[in-house]
Amino acid sequence: MERMQGEGEVDHLEEPSPLTDKERVMIQDSWAKVYQNCDDAGVAILVRLFVNFPSSKQYFSQFKHIVEPEELELSAQLRKHAHRVMNAINTLVESLDNSDKVASVLKLLGKAHALRHKVEPVYFKILSGVILEVLGEEFSEVVTPEVAAAWTKLLATVYCNITAIYKEVGWTKLPTSTG
Repeated sequence: MERMQGEGEVDHLEEPSPLTDKERVMIQDSWAKVYQNCDDAGVAILVRLFVNFPSSKQYFSQFKHIVEPEELELSAQLRKHAHRVMNAINTLVESLDNSDKVASVLKLLGKAHALRHKVEPVYFKILSGVILEVLGEEFSEVVTPEVAAAWTKLLATVYCNITAIYKEVGWTKLPTSTG
């Protein structure tokens, strides 16, 4: 049974300190290696998310009933969404030195997931953990503990910003879907 802390709530976390120049470079250098395998890495991240946190599939009508990881990997819709996720991360990583661009990307992402897709904000925290896990396992030669710490800081910052956007748009917990 999966357990999700704070489901439906918007966490009130303190935002981590800004990334240092060194952290920014470590993230960008490691991402360059990951992004060479963009599609495979994206699929690995989403399959891990959906297998370990099956309730996260409820937002995807095209593959929410697929249980087998192998079948998920072959889903054209999952592959398409994985590509979008990786491109969004790529835009963020490429824009780490432009806080206005990062804020703009996160605002679009947060509003779309809150208002259009009705995704519980806790899933951004869960996805962050899955991203860190997959990067550490699949790209261990570049995602050293020091690099992983920089990624953790970045993803915590992203989560804080996304939850602030949810709060800004008046997010309220939705009735639990039985779908």
